[in-house]
Amino acid sequence: MQKEKLRVIRKQKGYTQQQIADIIATDVSNYSRKESGDVRIVKDEWDKIARFLDVTVEDIYEDEEAKVVVNYDHPVFNDSSSGNGTMTQFHNISASIIQSLQDYIALLKEENERLKEELRTPKGRK
Repeated sequence: MQKEKLRVIRKQKGYTQQQIADIIATDVSNYSRKESGDVRIVKDEWDKIARFLDVTVEDIYEDEEAKVVVNYDHPVFNDSSSGNGTMTQFHNISASIIQSLQDYIALLKEENERLKEELRTPKGRK
């Protein structure tokens, strides 16, 4: 389900998807999938977006389970020459594991941005 409250407030405030993507340290196509409801927005991202838009999280938050989309038509998934059951392996990944990995990736992106900022800041000046 589309994050209608978020989309409306973002547009009312005159911000682009790219600007919000920059705030949560992702690319615009991933943010677009988040706003459309195809990818889950994690709590930390909700907080960052709310601060940037100068609203409360409750003003923009819509609880909805993300749909995890895996393109099984991709050649990597359809390469039967390996004979190791790759397709079966991906069908057995639970949604909670996928969510945990998505949350971990978000944390890594945040840490990466923090480290980049640390590198930009001259030593002795913070």
